[in-house]
Amino acid sequence: MLDKTMKTSAEKFVQSIKGTQTYKRYSIQLEKIKENPELFAQVNEYRRRNYELQNTSQIDELFDKMYFFEREYEKFRENPVVDDFLSAELAFCRMMQAIDIYITSELKFE
Repeated sequence: MLDKTMKTSAEKFVQSIKGTQTYKRYSIQLEKIKENPELFAQVNEYRRRNYELQNTSQIDELFDKMYFFEREYEKFRENPVVDDFLSAELAFCRMMQAIDIYITSELKFE
């Protein structure tokens, strides 16, 4: 549970994240893709399958499975709306990972 000071700090931090170009780009692309519910559903299926593939495959077979997965979705990824969204999402995820790594490191949390 957050005390008042931590909650206020967290709210400011969230506003700082929302002010980044990375987050703004992600938000714009998310709204664009949501304008087409069918396409958004296909993107969600792509994301789900990608996540499952990366988290259930053995290391020695992951490269081959990812190769075939990428080939299967090659045409799908050529859609600029899809590619722009997935690129913006990846950049946002990487930014959030970097933030998490920084905070964890600074707190000496292992």
